[in-house]
Amino acid sequence: MSAAIRVTPSALSELLRLLELRPEHGVRIRLRTRGCSGLSYVLEYVDEPNAEEEKIAITDQYFLYVHNKALLFLIGTEMDFQETSTRRGFVFRNPQEKGSCGCGASFHV
Repeated sequence: MSAAIRVTPSALSELLRLLELRPEHGVRIRLRTRGCSGLSYVLEYVDEPNAEEEKIAITDQYFLYVHNKALLFLIGTEMDFQETSTRRGFVFRNPQEKGSCGCGASFHV
C-alpha cells in the first residue's frame, strides 16, 4: 500500500465486495468542491484508468486510482469503512484536514 493512503481491513473488505458486483479495474478517489467547508471525497468505479492518476494496489487484481493533483491533499489519509445503527459508509481520516462542516459532508485543508 502506498504511503499516500492506507486502507483498513474493513475498508478493503467492503471495496472487494463492491468490486465483485462490478469487476472493473478498481475504484477512483476524487476530491470535489462541495458543501460549506470546501472539499468532499467521491468514490467511483474505474472503467478506464487515467494517465494522470496514481495507481495504488489494494490486491493483485484491483487498484485505487487518485488524480495526481488530489494526491497532495490525501497524503497520510486512512480510508476505513464503518457501519453503525445510523450510518454505513467509507470514512476518511485525513491528517491534513484543518476543519469540516457540521454535517461532515465536506472539509478544508
